[in-house]
Amino acid sequence: MRKSFNPTRLVILSSLLILLALVQTSALGQATSAEQPAPNNTHPTILTRPVVGERQGAQPSTQPVSASTAVAQPAAPDIAPPAPVIITQGLLVETLDGKVVMENESNQGFNPASAVKLGTSLAALKTFGVDHRFATAVWTSGTFDPATGTITGDLIVSGSDPSFHYEHAVMIARELNRQGIRTVTGNLIVAPSFTMNFDWSAQRSGDQLYDTLDASRRPAAASRAWLEERSIVGDTQSLQSVPSVAVMGAVYVDSVPQNAKPLLVHRSSRLVDILKVLLCYSNNFMAERIGDNLGGASGVQNFLMKELGLSATDIRLASTSGLGVNRVTPHAMMKIFRALRDELAANKLSVADILPVAGIDPGTLEKRYTDINSRGSVIAKTGTLVRTDGGASALVGQMRTRTGETLLFVIFNQRGNVWRFRQSQDALITQIQNSHGGPAAFKYQPLSPALRLARTQLDKLPARKDEYEPGQN
Repeated sequence: MRKSFNPTRLVILSSLLILLALVQTSALGQATSAEQPAPNNTHPTILTRPVVGERQGAQPSTQPVSASTAVAQPAAPDIAPPAPVIITQGLLVETLDGKVVMENESNQGFNPASAVKLGTSLAALKTFGVDHRFATAVWTSGTFDPATGTITGDLIVSGSDPSFHYEHAVMIARELNRQGIRTVTGNLIVAPSFTMNFDWSAQRSGDQLYDTLDASRRPAAASRAWLEERSIVGDTQSLQSVPSVAVMGAVYVDSVPQNAKPLLVHRSSRLVDILKVLLCYSNNFMAERIGDNLGGASGVQNFLMKELGLSATDIRLASTSGLGVNRVTPHAMMKIFRALRDELAANKLSVADILPVAGIDPGTLEKRYTDINSRGSVIAKTGTLVRTDGGASALVGQMRTRTGETLLFVIFNQRGNVWRFRQSQDALITQIQNSHGGPAAFKYQPLSPALRLARTQLDKLPARKDEYEPGQN
């Protein structure tokens, strides 16, 4: 027998279906709201909790709010601020005539790490010239007896050569021997700015010089450095004897007395050769020493701002080597690199005369771009800070392509793993080169760093006494 139709049951069923649909719609709306992507901000953004009862853009009410009113008003939604969007890469790639090939956050300040050395190099070249040589002068306050080869008095050494090393100290001993000097009865006095073997301490540098001058105290490393340098330059005659000057007193740090008589001046290799070694190995000591002669970080920063028309938002330097927290925009670094190219060209030099050529020169780029196609196609300055700014890495220079183009680039990375940053930089450079026909090597004739630093000179007298820190009394 058929059951009769029950309208009440139908109404209840319909109500349940409608209620179920409403619950699903509400849940879907909440899920969709939670999955909305974070805003693509270019700078870190902080959202603050809105004040109760205020409309966007309206002035806040100055009337007191009663407890009953406050309870009646709806509570503000609990909006959690999104995670800040941290910019990790600044990029600028240009053609020689200034056309932008690629760009990303090029006006944002990044930590350029050791790429700061490009600015220091530019300031040094413009201030001193490519042929400048740093002087180390040798003086005496005593009298010399040629019959015994003895100076009765002190031996004084002054100078600010950032490249002064073991072999140069032995060279000074050799030259003093040629003048007949073999013994000093007094002390060895080094001026406050004298340094040796990349040691910041004048006292320790003086101690090393004291030992190196005397063959009976000379470290094996010093003898080896002298032998290697003389062999490189083909000076076998100097290896027929062992230079030695024995100082009988102690080592002190003091200024050169006014009555001191000059004996000789050792002049370093040319500035351009020193910069090549400095930039190949990214030597922080040499960069800071040269920076000291330019007024330190503030002096280099002021020079670059004035010379290139940069502002305080473009560049802020804390060091002349790139150590610490420095800030430079990719646009500003591109100006520095272009000015460096122009200064070298004005002296009939190229970027390869001071910067490492990848895959060829020893140092920071020796093991990058080493395959047969890429080798020699990139000339650049690296920068690496493992901890500062969460990890910073830089690559600034130029690349060459098979189409004959030379492209200039600035790549700044920070807040991440520096080793992965380097891989990313190399991949980007390769990608750009491949999009322009592939990499092509620059014309370049390598020269060993040891030979560059062996191009020193010896003078019998200093050109200017005030160049070597004379005393004031």
